[in-house]
Amino acid sequence: MSEQSHASGPSPVLSVRPVVLPAPDRAVDLRLRVTVPLTGGDLPIVLLSHGQGFSNHLSSLDGYAPLADHWAAHGFAVIQPTHLSSSTLDLGGDDPEAPMYWRSRAQDMTRILDRLDEVEAAVPGLAGRLDPGRVAVAGHSMGGHTASLLLGARLTDPHDGAEVDLADPRITAGVLLAATGRGGDALAGSVAERYPFLATADFSAMATPALVVAGDRDDSAHLTVRGADWHADPYTLAPGPKALLTLFGGEHGLGGISGYDVAETTDESPERVAAVQRLTWAYLRTVFSPGDPAWKEACEALATGPGALARVESK
Repeated sequence: MSEQSHASGPSPVLSVRPVVLPAPDRAVDLRLRVTVPLTGGDLPIVLLSHGQGFSNHLSSLDGYAPLADHWAAHGFAVIQPTHLSSSTLDLGGDDPEAPMYWRSRAQDMTRILDRLDEVEAAVPGLAGRLDPGRVAVAGHSMGGHTASLLLGARLTDPHDGAEVDLADPRITAGVLLAATGRGGDALAGSVAERYPFLATADFSAMATPALVVAGDRDDSAHLTVRGADWHADPYTLAPGPKALLTLFGGEHGLGGISGYDVAETTDESPERVAAVQRLTWAYLRTVFSPGDPAWKEACEALATGPGALARVESK
């Protein structure tokens, strides 16, 4: 195992952007950021899908540094695409899947896995260091929806009524951060009309192991009438094995995971971000190396009672 433990401290990291995968069948070429530890081999891979916030560049390969830096410093290779939904591309609304490009987002991750050799070749010193047998997908908000599809969640295509299955068997673990929940009467107002792909979300086939992270104050009233519990749906409505990390006081930014000191974070908390970093890393380490105590130790280290940051449950 090459992953660094907290006891040994974080490793220096190398971050390269943009790594460009030519994609003539896509509106624009696929641009990536790759962040890896400077040393070590057999690196597990985390595909990180951005959300759709108010800032211009967090919804792109330039966001989520608090997570990407931490995971890479502790032994993972983190690959971040800029999805077609990113405001940095300003593609307009002519595509039937605009503005969220829900299908294309998932296909971006499959494309990356299909072309890992090109990714390795584009990053100095990375050739031969990735472990394609250990791949996780992580995503925040809309990125959580993307990740859920790759983990086995289904939906009905609003354009032709067909059931959509975008699961990729090469992805064997997931981390869903403030992800979207079920559709139907859980959606608020005109959400089903504006984002019809959300109306038929079905987690019953999402059997891949995953950690769901939700804030207990993430009401997301613009999307759901169910309040913060909606973001736990990928845990409660999916089969196990799953774990749920509930952050006390956490809102949609989960303390500030989308970037360092970003204005759109409504619950700024370095302590909350540190908890997300620590627990997501520990979960991924253990899920890729069953028997590794990182996840058990991280859960046991959570304080209880007044001042507690979070709780964990599993099934």
